[in-house]
Amino acid sequence: MTADALLPGPHLPELLTCDVLFTGIGGGHSPGGVVVANGMIAGTGDPATLRASYPHARERRAGAVIAPPPVNAHTHLDMSAYEFRALPYFRWIPEVVMAQREKRGVAGAVAGADELVRLGVGAVGDIVWQAAALAPLLERTDLPGVLYFEVLSPFPERADDVFREARTTLEAARRLERPGGPRVGLSPHTPFTVSHRLMRLLTDYAAGEGLPVQIHVAEHPAEPELFRTGGGPIWDSMTRFPYPATFAEVIGRAPEPELTPVRYLDELGALAGRPTLVHMVNVTPEDIGRVARAGCPVVTCPRSNAHLECGTFPWAAFAAAGVEVALGTDSVASGESLDVREEVAFARTLYPELDPRLLVRAAVKGGHRVTGTPTPLLRRGEAWHAHYVW
Repeated sequence: MTADALLPGPHLPELLTCDVLFTGIGGGHSPGGVVVANGMIAGTGDPATLRASYPHARERRAGAVIAPPPVNAHTHLDMSAYEFRALPYFRWIPEVVMAQREKRGVAGAVAGADELVRLGVGAVGDIVWQAAALAPLLERTDLPGVLYFEVLSPFPERADDVFREARTTLEAARRLERPGGPRVGLSPHTPFTVSHRLMRLLTDYAAGEGLPVQIHVAEHPAEPELFRTGGGPIWDSMTRFPYPATFAEVIGRAPEPELTPVRYLDELGALAGRPTLVHMVNVTPEDIGRVARAGCPVVTCPRSNAHLECGTFPWAAFAAAGVEVALGTDSVASGESLDVREEVAFARTLYPELDPRLLVRAAVKGGHRVTGTPTPLLRRGEAWHAHYVW
């Protein structure tokens, strides 16, 4: 008796094939296939094996990828009304971020959340710049994930006051969490816009409270230069605003040739709580080893990095070190859209040497591990959904 004969219902099963199948378990299949009968998954795996087990199944190509919906592990939803522009990093900030700042706010965050739901995203990791955006996003029960409240202040002498205000905001927001919706997290903005004292206060508090954390780290080549020399383009741009007299005051130590943003965070103790590190484009092999030993996951935003001319995330090196990698779109202004499927498609062209199963797995399981949400599984007996075809 064949497996087909055991399937219920009058209709013959259908074998859907694809270039990459990720079921939520293991490393995936390439090529892959899913047998669907009466709206249920009857089998998954290698198409040749499925053809032998289900010889009467009608076969058709479903698409490039079959997998659970991807996770947008890093975005800035409050910038969803911005117009996209690809510019070098130090032009993009004044000509896009600052020039369109009247478009940034709660309305954009809600519109971005609506767009993610329309896209069928599996979960989200959103950076919340304005505290006012927390309440309307936490009211949603259709968008699981994490809302990372963003905090920045480079002045060590103000750290205690800034921390108290942030803690008050976070504690009020946590009371608004709902089952099925997002939970509250924390984002110390970057190692160079958050003073050493504030960084320790925030990361220690998050670790003690079990709050997920995201930190933007080593996005542009000028960031490692800042930690090596105490100067450069970032320093020049930051000192147009109120800022300490020297970079050493911000980080509580003198810059030095071997100092990197990752080493600084590690030696400060900020990696002890395993924060998610976002971007991580301009890093050293030693940095990657530190991240791996600390057990920190990483989110990469390939399109944003390319559009802002920040460099290329060293994916193969992180994968070889066993670091969990997830994908995000960053803001619409730099990433062009909120669709992580487009991020995966771009990454396939950017990393032709990487197994595409690695990219798809990162978009699904890597994202769910970053956001602490369960990974849906494509397995026998589960309902089949059209959104599994990317």
